[in-house]
Amino acid sequence: MTDQTAVRADGLRPQRSLISLHDLTPEELQTLVRRSCAWYENRRPKERPLQDLVVGTLFGHTSTRTRTAFTSGAVRLGGTVIAFGPNDLQLATGESLSDTGRILGGMLDALVVRSSVGENDLRELAGTASIPVVNAMVREEHPTQGLTDIALLSHRFGSLRGLHLAYLGEGNNTAAALARGLALVPGAALTLATPAGYGLDPAVLVRAQQTAKEWGSKVVEVHRVDDIDGDVDVVYTTQWQTTGTSKSDPDWRTAFTPFTVDERLMARWPDAFFMHDLPARRGEEVTSGVLDGPRSLAWDQAQMKLASAMAVLEWCLT
Repeated sequence: MTDQTAVRADGLRPQRSLISLHDLTPEELQTLVRRSCAWYENRRPKERPLQDLVVGTLFGHTSTRTRTAFTSGAVRLGGTVIAFGPNDLQLATGESLSDTGRILGGMLDALVVRSSVGENDLRELAGTASIPVVNAMVREEHPTQGLTDIALLSHRFGSLRGLHLAYLGEGNNTAAALARGLALVPGAALTLATPAGYGLDPAVLVRAQQTAKEWGSKVVEVHRVDDIDGDVDVVYTTQWQTTGTSKSDPDWRTAFTPFTVDERLMARWPDAFFMHDLPARRGEEVTSGVLDGPRSLAWDQAQMKLASAMAVLEWCLT
């Protein structure tokens, strides 16, 4: 595990960043999952663990669920939120991340970031700011989405031992979060079915598979839907065009079309549930009949986003 613990200037409490699910131990992940499930059951808590604390939210890309979840979650836990858009800070005029971190660290208690920067940049920011930094999505990983998904699965199924999740689509930052997160769940299995050339970053895949071997889970990648092996408990997909990215091949949709989640595909596993991190492009990666159907958990996922944001803020700041 990478040590992401910082010490408050006032010495009152340790603080932890959440940059990647790979930084967590299985026990830490389960702590966050349990707290997410608890907040899901009680979203109007009496306790105020963030009382007198100030959380900054820096969103360089559009966001509905994640931004609202962290803003609402911080307020529900007693905190105050300062929101920054992509052009609000001097980062937009060339000030360095390290200098920005030093300034924000003296004025905020935590910072939630969605940006086109990478994981290493967030680690630099956390190091210079000496406050918790939460990765609300960068190009490599969307860890709070992965936590949300695992928490919802735990809430729905209880034990995840023996659960098989099939992910269809691009090996994007959500796929990376699922691979890194489910690798830490003993007995869970993840199959990533991605178009050839659009799979998970090989280094991320190998590392997730090594983690899975260590903890008794399974992560595999295939490039045809027909190659998904065995029964499936959950079918998962995301938008084919990841936020803040583009594809060089103008005909890329041809490669993705066989990975559409429609009623015919879901009939292959009649007892499987469906998940989507939203937003969805109906008729592209998923049909409306599946997204709005009785087996869809997508709308529960969206609500779990708030609960997981509350769990992350609580874990980072208390």
